[in-house]
Amino acid sequence: MTSRAAGRAGRGARAAAGAAGLVLALGLLGACTPDDTNAPDDVVGQGYESGDGSAKVWSEADRSEPVELAGTDFAGEAQDVAAWRGDVVVLNTWYAACPPCRAEAPDLVEVATEYADRGVHLLGINGTDDAGAAEAFQRTFGVPYPSIADTDGTAIAALQGTVPVQAVPTTVVLDREGRVAARILGIAEGSTLRALLDDVLAEQPGATT
Repeated sequence: MTSRAAGRAGRGARAAAGAAGLVLALGLLGACTPDDTNAPDDVVGQGYESGDGSAKVWSEADRSEPVELAGTDFAGEAQDVAAWRGDVVVLNTWYAACPPCRAEAPDLVEVATEYADRGVHLLGINGTDDAGAAEAFQRTFGVPYPSIADTDGTAIAALQGTVPVQAVPTTVVLDREGRVAARILGIAEGSTLRALLDDVLAEQPGATT
């Protein structure tokens, strides 16, 4: 091989490696699940769409039974979504070293603050971190809501019986009756989550459509 040919081959290999790195980085920004081929069909072309995550919305008539989910947060306090029946609840799966979890954290914090007076509660679900890592994350981003320490997978199992949770982060919106109204796979952008919450908050309790 001539030196010129070798140079072209080297540049081609470096370009291919760079492209592969870019694809990997973009994948990590979407969700901490590398294989998106396992995503359920019901998130394709339905509901709200955002640049980093897709969302599905269930009509009131199509919603399942209320989610029964409880656990202990990283401060040692008991948390149970049943205590918030009558209000809207946002569940978010995350862990501290997950890049998209860190990317969406400021939006989640803003939403938690803005919607608190409207009866919206946020609850994190973390099945990876110990208390030190989780609480450091919460301090860094000023997270005002609790997160369940779910190392045994109990909380995720409760959700899986109702709505597929195949990526971290995943964000689930529960209506006032505790039923799954919407789900976002990947980064929950503030505009997307606000639109979902506004729609659920506008629903008349006890009505079906």
